[in-house]
Amino acid sequence: CHSAAGTMATSSVSKGCFVFKPNFKKRKISVPIEEYFNEGKNESEDSKLRFETYQMIWQQMKSETEQMQEELNKNLFDSLIKFLQKSHSGFQKNSRDWGCQIKLREIPTAALILGVNVTDHEFTFRSLTEAVQNNVTPYVVSLQARDCPDMKHFLQKLFSQLMDCRVDVESKEEEKDIQKKTHCSMDSLSSWYMNVTQKTDPGKPRKKRTSSQWPSPPVVLILKDMESFTTKVLQDFIIISSQHLHEFPLILIFGIATSPVIIHRLLPHAVSSMLCIEIFQSLSCKEHLTTVIDKLLLTTQFPFKLSEKVLQILTSIFLYYDFSIQNFIKGLQLSLLEHFYSQPLSVLCCNLPEAKRRIHFLSDNQCENIRRLASFRRYVEKQATEKQVALLTNERFLKEETQSLLESLHVYHTNYFLVLRCLHQFTSSLPKYPLGRQIRELYCTCLEKNIWDSEEYASALQLLRMLAKDELMTILQKCFSVLKSSSEKHLGSTEKRIEELLAQLQSLDEAEVKEEEDASGSQSKGLQKTDLYHLQKSLLEMKELRRTGKKQTKFEVLREKVVNFIDCLVREYLLPPETQPLHEVVYFTAAHTLHEHLNAAPRMALHTALNNPYYYLKNEALKSEEGCIPNVAPDICIAYKLHLECSRLINLVDWSEAFATVVTAAEKTDANSITSEERNDIIHARFIRAVSELELLGFVKPTKQKTDHVARLTWGGC
Repeated sequence: CHSAAGTMATSSVSKGCFVFKPNFKKRKISVPIEEYFNEGKNESEDSKLRFETYQMIWQQMKSETEQMQEELNKNLFDSLIKFLQKSHSGFQKNSRDWGCQIKLREIPTAALILGVNVTDHEFTFRSLTEAVQNNVTPYVVSLQARDCPDMKHFLQKLFSQLMDCRVDVESKEEEKDIQKKTHCSMDSLSSWYMNVTQKTDPGKPRKKRTSSQWPSPPVVLILKDMESFTTKVLQDFIIISSQHLHEFPLILIFGIATSPVIIHRLLPHAVSSMLCIEIFQSLSCKEHLTTVIDKLLLTTQFPFKLSEKVLQILTSIFLYYDFSIQNFIKGLQLSLLEHFYSQPLSVLCCNLPEAKRRIHFLSDNQCENIRRLASFRRYVEKQATEKQVALLTNERFLKEETQSLLESLHVYHTNYFLVLRCLHQFTSSLPKYPLGRQIRELYCTCLEKNIWDSEEYASALQLLRMLAKDELMTILQKCFSVLKSSSEKHLGSTEKRIEELLAQLQSLDEAEVKEEEDASGSQSKGLQKTDLYHLQKSLLEMKELRRTGKKQTKFEVLREKVVNFIDCLVREYLLPPETQPLHEVVYFTAAHTLHEHLNAAPRMALHTALNNPYYYLKNEALKSEEGCIPNVAPDICIAYKLHLECSRLINLVDWSEAFATVVTAAEKTDANSITSEERNDIIHARFIRAVSELELLGFVKPTKQKTDHVARLTWGGC
């Protein structure tokens, strides 16, 4: 017998059977990622260009985010590095401070309070490790509690990571061989450190690091999750390390998610007294979120925007689930990807000059997509009849009008964010924060509806009419700074108007203003510290004064001008995005899709997959009527549907027999097939595996109430 696979052949003296292993590298078909942007059989246009645009915008956002995180952590890392350098400077031979530390056996310890956003800690520690290696010492080790259940594993992990810190590869390999032969202990670590520091040749070129200038760099040990470490492991390590501190200069960094009190809860006074602790507080995750939204969304630098519901989903997950900035950014990336995938016109979601250039190359189909947009249809309905006909029939005229509308959309966003920041300056310091304390709350409200139609806005204006002169001038000065810092001067007249109002307020006589404020009851300190009852009382008094027709003072007239000026700005520029033509090009609105991706329901998905495998596998043979169990279904699906018919305690023998009955249903017996006993063994093994998988998923568990029974953990049953 002589066989070959495909076109392959072989020659041999003797006849035989040859097996050719498939070449997986040649058979592997790589599909370009941009091909996934094609929806179904109808190939969507500009899929490659949309994917490239997505990649470009995301890389810009990612770069901006990383730079922002470095700036936010800079102060924390700088103070930490100063502490490490100061602590290590005492290790020099002629240092009295270090001799005192040896006598007291105090280990320099930095307690780093990172907050409950645990998923972000890994990025922080990664950046911290790099900063310490570049500025303090090459010997930086990071340990987690799950890798250190006892002292033996703790020292092994410490020793192995110290080996990886060596720059010399040959020495690293030799030390790993020595590590395998010797027992890990603090004595061996101390000996290793002394040998390493003595072998260092000052004249030998090394990496450009500040730490290389030190003859004996310290060993920095980072415990990422201090709360999770076993108390005994921490105590033993601290006690032993304090005994070897003069030979092994150790500095500890505790990563703490809760509060510094956990140190004294885990360590008794006799052990904690061996630590020289200094506390470092990281930036609040809420402040971090505000900065991210400000840099990525409240700007015209990036054309992509989120609708109110999408932004609400992302912030709700952040505030009520994980406090993770990294997960928020991943959700933002998913929104960006979904927008470019689902919206064909997202090809125009780029910077304004590039978008204008791309409009010239739009196909007829893309022009029809523009005409189908709800915002564009509303815009067409408001135009004259001749223009309506041109927009619906003339492609060239449509493209020119689209360019104009995109430019108007860009100007709208520029003015929108400037006025939004000005309004936030006015409302963020009001009592009870009627429009929210954070700018993201105000932004969500403005995205949702006309903010001036809300009761909260009316309440905010009433409170603004009670501000004193110094408060009013401070806020106006902040608004002037906001407008002045903008590179695009679309609100130039507004800037001049604010400057005029500031000059008028400044020209008022101080004594006159003080007398007027006392008379009108608008005192700054009283407004800031009073309760809701007195605020309502003051508002009622103001309404009564207006009703009686009392003449307003100069300051009150000027203050009313300021409030009306801000109100006019809000009504003119803070229109919801839905009012702008072509807003669908840059706004992602599919909140339901995002919710499905980020807020998964694993229990429902598991039940659907096990109860109806056709839903996911799309195999026609798996289709069955309600209540029926197809014998071709996966074993775990058969076992799952059978267990739904059982009571709280399931007899394994009965369950196994029912499983065998379903599996062997409609099978044809063959004389040359395996024996009945072998077939039963195979079915029994399949059943055991299916039950084990159900136990792993948490549907059943072993029980001691009855022999050969398992307990059902799901509801329902007989």
